[in-house]
Amino acid sequence: MSTKIALVTGAASGLGLASATKLAQSGHHLCLVDIDAAGLEKAAQHIRNLGSEAVTFCADLGQAENCQEAINSAIEAFGQIDTLCNIAAVMLPARTTDMAQSAFETTLAVNLAAPFYLMQAALPHLIDAHGSIVNVASAVGISAQAYNAAYCATKAGLIQMTKSLAMEYIHEPIRINAVAPGGMMTPLARNMMNVENPDPGLLARTTPLRGLVEMDDVADMVAFLASEKARGHHGSCIVIDKGMCAG
Repeated sequence: MSTKIALVTGAASGLGLASATKLAQSGHHLCLVDIDAAGLEKAAQHIRNLGSEAVTFCADLGQAENCQEAINSAIEAFGQIDTLCNIAAVMLPARTTDMAQSAFETTLAVNLAAPFYLMQAALPHLIDAHGSIVNVASAVGISAQAYNAAYCATKAGLIQMTKSLAMEYIHEPIRINAVAPGGMMTPLARNMMNVENPDPGLLARTTPLRGLVEMDDVADMVAFLASEKARGHHGSCIVIDKGMCAG
């Protein structure tokens, strides 16, 4: 069996790095994509220490042309791509009346437009490989969160984009799925602290009673959906939120 190739965005830290690690442990070689050059090189060395090959592509995925170039870099390095994991995201919480236009547009560009352009560029290669796409959405794309209108909108949009592409490519040899994690202790989540004097009651509405989600649990699901063991999953959105969206 030939080695599988996965491209993971947001791979320098947090869930992106955890997912890349799980994929390497399951035998994938990796194309690691992030805007953080120093973190990206550390992540690549970590993957190599696990015995997998790793190449890096450092770029701002909020610029559409960089999405095509990211896919090109994987093809140039490995000759194929079997899995695309769209994990990179920004969270810039603010009261709606205080949110800067630049912050709103950046959120849409990185969280929603970039996954679209990456999928658009990768789809022909993924179909040839009978491959898979795993999009990381969020539980707050299902059960919304105060002070986070732009982020919630992009994650809800990514869930529907996943389902739409799954329908469009229902007759093609590709699987397209999403994971919707609840709150995890990642660098991204810490941005919620930037809202001045938030209403704790509103924040509590999206705080799971069982505590934060373990990042490794989500990374395990990303790796599972990337694998052939998930052959029955297409157009699925797997919620991992310790019951937050249950009611």
